[in-house]
Amino acid sequence: MKVGVVKEREVGEQRVALIPEVVAKLVQQGYHLWVESGAGDMAHFSDDDYRAAGAEIGYSIEEVWGSVDVLLKVAPLRDREVEWIRPGTTLMSFLNPLGNPWQMQHLAERHITAFALECIPRTSRAQSMDALSSQAAVAGYAAVLLAASHLPRFFPMLTTAAGTIPPAKVFVIGAGVAGLQAIATARRLGAVVEAFDIRPAVKEEVQSLGAKFVEVNLEEETGAAGSYAKEVSEAAKHKTQEAIAAHVHSADVIITTAQVPGKPAPLLITERMVASMKPGSVIVDLAAEQGGNCACTEPGRSICHQRVTIIGPINLPSTMAVHASQMYAKNISTLLKYVAPKGELVLNFGDDIVDAACVTHEGQVRNPRVLQLLHPAQTLAPML
Repeated sequence: MKVGVVKEREVGEQRVALIPEVVAKLVQQGYHLWVESGAGDMAHFSDDDYRAAGAEIGYSIEEVWGSVDVLLKVAPLRDREVEWIRPGTTLMSFLNPLGNPWQMQHLAERHITAFALECIPRTSRAQSMDALSSQAAVAGYAAVLLAASHLPRFFPMLTTAAGTIPPAKVFVIGAGVAGLQAIATARRLGAVVEAFDIRPAVKEEVQSLGAKFVEVNLEEETGAAGSYAKEVSEAAKHKTQEAIAAHVHSADVIITTAQVPGKPAPLLITERMVASMKPGSVIVDLAAEQGGNCACTEPGRSICHQRVTIIGPINLPSTMAVHASQMYAKNISTLLKYVAPKGELVLNFGDDIVDAACVTHEGQVRNPRVLQLLHPAQTLAPML
């Protein structure tokens, strides 16, 4: 089986799908690896590193994109890149299928079997393939460092000859993978941490990291399949805002991570709440790409509003390209070996991992949520 690793062309994307260490292991297991020249440069892996690991280096689009059996990538495809992929190829990457359903249709029309890493189920059996979680952990860590670099005060308590300086107060909204990593990182830096999540089940995890859990009873189901949060009613959103307002007011740093798959991010911090914060406070909104949890967030920008710094990072894991690539390479190589254990693609759609992650196959879009976006009238017809 010929496996290709391509160079990312998305602006700001520094990660690479496979690192040389993982390439070497795959070569030993019988896979034939081709790496597009320069694919690892932004993550500090040279073409020579890949050659030493046993890969061939391709210097044109045709050598890699247009000739391999399996194509490995990180960022979702640009439209022009779809045309570079040879029909019959298997693609594994983040694809944003719910955000770009028409591109999924295009992949299907070109008879490309596409695996979206966002769709890997969040189960113990699929944990080693869960790239969404691994990259969220990177984002949670990096968000706290970003906040600390903008906060005009210390994180830890310091006892000095000039007096005692109290620790910073950090409030983390959303206790998923990113939120838990943010809590752990803020605690390591010496901050006092509070955390909020609409799912009561995460309380024990928050407390195990040394943070105080902020509770609110929404009196409705708040957890979706795979341990993700689900969209709640407008009344529940309003109640959530009321519950966190006082904690927003007293925080020096807020890290927001609340997202619902396939939906705009819930608005949790209003402009009025921002105005109530102490001057010099910092908000890092990890939901910026989905619209933001803060009303003042501007995706991709750092702004000052009411003397509060609000940062809306885009693709934060990419800023830590070495370890983000290392973790992603483990995820995607595990998926590769799972569906092609002996160098030949074997798709068992009775398997929950394969069934969930494979978005297109044999000219068809398989994912029901993508199909609903493409053909809403047809999807709803049986219900009428």
